[in-house]
Amino acid sequence: MHFEKITREQWVKDMVNLCHLEHPTADDFKAINKLYDGIKLPKRATKYSAGYDFYVSGDAFLPSKRSYIIPTGIRWVCDKEEDKNKVLQIYPRSGIGFRTGVRLMNTVGIIDADYWEGNNEGHIMVKLYNPMSSYSNSTGHLQIKDGDAIVQGVITEYHTCDDEEEIVEKRTGGMGSTDKE
Repeated sequence: MHFEKITREQWVKDMVNLCHLEHPTADDFKAINKLYDGIKLPKRATKYSAGYDFYVSGDAFLPSKRSYIIPTGIRWVCDKEEDKNKVLQIYPRSGIGFRTGVRLMNTVGIIDADYWEGNNEGHIMVKLYNPMSSYSNSTGHLQIKDGDAIVQGVITEYHTCDDEEEIVEKRTGGMGSTDKE
């Protein structure tokens, strides 16, 4: 298992959708490609860090009392059978959560071992919520700078019940796809 960047094509597609660009210009594509070039792979900060820090490519602005989607440009490839009983859990970094109260909209992101095989290439996106009415300025808005570590991913093992029926379904979609027919 390892982290890798999604393809440039997937990045462009996701950014065009996230930015609601109906008719992207050459300048839009230039900016989107520059962000792609700045994507950094997640890494642990210290020898005993449990979490892999995920970094922001480009500046982000989290308005007070609002949510904001941050595309990471990263996917977690879990391609060995012996690792299929693992899950990547995404949490806010403790420093930003403690200082500002910023949190994930779904509290903990769960990235299944087969998510990278979905039609979105397993692109990990995080949706952050800024509950603050004031933080470092009077408005409570939070500025995130290019290269800041914003969330952390922890890989853990999970277990299933002994009496569970065998599941043979393969993932076809991306986020939220496993509960759809």
